[in-house]
Amino acid sequence: MAKILIVDDAAFMRMMIKDILEKNGFEVIGEANNGIKAVELYKKERPDVVTMDITMPDMDGIEAVKAIKALDPSAKIIMCSAMGQQTMVMDAIKAGARDFIVKPFQPDRVLEAISKVVNS
Repeated sequence: MAKILIVDDAAFMRMMIKDILEKNGFEVIGEANNGIKAVELYKKERPDVVTMDITMPDMDGIEAVKAIKALDPSAKIIMCSAMGQQTMVMDAIKAGARDFIVKPFQPDRVLEAISKVVNS
C-alpha cells in the first residue's frame, strides 16, 4: 500500500484528496499546510508519493519540490494546481515533479496520477 503525504494550505483541499485516497486503499501518512512542513514531514516519514500544492505561504510548492528532491532525488511528487497555473506547473515539472492534477479534484484523475507515479 502506497504511503502518501498531502501538502496544501487549504484544509478543505487536504480533506478532499485524503478522502479520495483512503477510499481507494492508500494510506495518508501526513498532511502539511506549507512547504517547510512538507520538507520536514518528508524527511521524517519518507512517503511513497507527495501531493504538492503550488501556492502556499512560507515556502511554495516549487521550492518545496526542489528541497525534497535535494534530500531524495527519487522522490515522487505530484503537483496540485488551480486552473491558469500552467507556467508554475511547468516550473514544478522542471524542478522534478512527476505529474500534476488540477483542482477541483476529479477522483479518477487523482487515482490515475497516483497509480502511475507509484508504479514508475
